[in-house]
Amino acid sequence: MVHRTNKIPVSSVISRDFKPIHYCDSYSIVTHTTDDLDKIITSIFQTPPWADTLMRVRNSLVKFIGLEGGGYKKDTYIADHYPVGSRAVYFTVIDRNENEIVMAENDKHLNFRVSVLINRDGHETTINLTTIVKYNNFLGRLYFFPVKPFHRIIIISLLKRLLKK
Repeated sequence: MVHRTNKIPVSSVISRDFKPIHYCDSYSIVTHTTDDLDKIITSIFQTPPWADTLMRVRNSLVKFIGLEGGGYKKDTYIADHYPVGSRAVYFTVIDRNENEIVMAENDKHLNFRVSVLINRDGHETTINLTTIVKYNNFLGRLYFFPVKPFHRIIIISLLKRLLKK
C-alpha cells in the first residue's frame, strides 16, 4: 500500500538550501527489496506509456505560455551508480548519501527537488518518494496547478509498480 504523508521525512536532506517550499508531497511504501538505492531509482523512474503520453501533452501545452517542458524520455540516463552531478534517469543528482538521492531541476519559473530515501529494517525496506517545489513567479504557479493532480497519480503509480516486483 502507498502511504501519503505530505511531510518531509525527518532524516531527509531534500530541503537543504531550498526555501521557501510552496508545495510538498511525500509517499512511502514498505517492500522486501534488497536492491541498492541506485537500482531503486532506476526502477521507480521507468515510467509507464500512459505517463509518457501525459508528459508529451504537458510539454506541448506549456510551450504556449513560454515554459520549457523538458526533454522527457529523450534525455534518459540509466546507470549502475548516480554520483552527484550526473543525471539519474531524468533529473540531475544534487546530493546523495548511503540512504538518499536528491535530484533537481530548476528553471526561471519554478524549481523542484525529488528525493528517494530508503530505510532498511530487517527484511523490510521503506522507500520514501518526496517532491518539493518552489515557484519563482506566477507562471511557475500557473504551470504547476494543472500538473499537480497528474503528478500525484504518476507518483502513486510508480510506487505501486515497485510493490508488484
